[in-house]
Amino acid sequence: MQPASRKPGPRKTGRGDSARTRTPGAAAAVPSRPPGATAALVLGDGTVFWGRGIGAAGLRVGEVCFNTSMTGYQEILTDPSYAGQIITFTFPHIGNVGANLEDIETTTPAARGLVLRADISEPQNFRATQHLDAWLKSYDLVGIAGLDTRALTRRIRDVGAPNGTLCNAPDGAIDLDGLKRQAKEWPGLEGMDLALEVTCRQTYSWDQTRWQFGKGYATQDKPTHHVVAIDYGAKRNILRCLASAGCKVTVVPATVSAAEIMRHKPDGIFLSNGPGDPAATGQYAVPVIRELLQTGTPLFGICLGHQMLALALGGRTAKLPRGHRGANHPVKDLATGKVEITSQNHGFVVVPESLPDDVEVTHISLFDKTNEGLRLKDKPVFSVQYHPEASPGPTDSHYLFERFAKLMRGRA
Repeated sequence: MQPASRKPGPRKTGRGDSARTRTPGAAAAVPSRPPGATAALVLGDGTVFWGRGIGAAGLRVGEVCFNTSMTGYQEILTDPSYAGQIITFTFPHIGNVGANLEDIETTTPAARGLVLRADISEPQNFRATQHLDAWLKSYDLVGIAGLDTRALTRRIRDVGAPNGTLCNAPDGAIDLDGLKRQAKEWPGLEGMDLALEVTCRQTYSWDQTRWQFGKGYATQDKPTHHVVAIDYGAKRNILRCLASAGCKVTVVPATVSAAEIMRHKPDGIFLSNGPGDPAATGQYAVPVIRELLQTGTPLFGICLGHQMLALALGGRTAKLPRGHRGANHPVKDLATGKVEITSQNHGFVVVPESLPDDVEVTHISLFDKTNEGLRLKDKPVFSVQYHPEASPGPTDSHYLFERFAKLMRGRA
């Protein structure tokens, strides 16, 4: 494919222009279309960001969020937890390691689109097999580059994540009024069950272990435990971490019954990450988890799985105004005092005050003191809000998979 242009592209205007939320929450005057603009991001309040189209041509509607990670854009774009969302990357060098067939978290990406400050960088990595723009087109991912992501991020920070419509129109046919209407009418993530869109359709086995430099992925051919993973939108690297911890992994759909799970005779049960409102997914997931808790089988949850567990224990969840998305979030282990740098991607959070007395809060965010982990005091059950599989992100929390394996060994 032709490399992306390096020329300074169409931006809204200089810093502090009218569409950059001088008054938080208030829509600004619509800036005129800059020369060469082939894409636009229009928010529900009418705010317009012009730019250059990247990836596939088309139109997508979703919640606009931001991610502060400096690495792992391919893992982020393929994380099923981003279903229903348009991702703004705050790091400017997106595309610099190209794309490959290994750094993906699911076969079909669920993100609605992506927003970049600069043009896609040329790949400069020995593992690259494809230019990122070509990879985006192959997955029908719509994107925009050349807008002020700092202004957009500040807007999200100040007034919350807005609904937006992203349009990449190479022919220049962009209907601002229509884009605004679609953004305004989109219902938003609250009350939306998206796990059903990204879960597997049938049960399957997983035995691939974590990637190693110079070796790639390996196979777990001598498992010591059997884990059944409920797939609410599971990332592949979480399954790899389970396999690397000595587990044979059986992955089942989100709507599976407790009886079906127990027929596999698991040594442990895993509740995966996933997208959408946990209260909506909980309508069918919570009764199953409550049955599983009665069996005494060790249970481990991550992200949406953490929230599902909290709901099953009688807790509540709430939507964060801007969410936690990045690979540099400090989390404190309240038992040890240790601080872990973690990878996170969630827009909802467990309300710790709603948890019953037999539940102990184990981790908190050092950014905003929100809940990041819990455990049952009298059962081998625990969960974390963040992503210990480090895809993308640091490996500080890999120990949690070994903790899960230890609980299963204790039950053997």
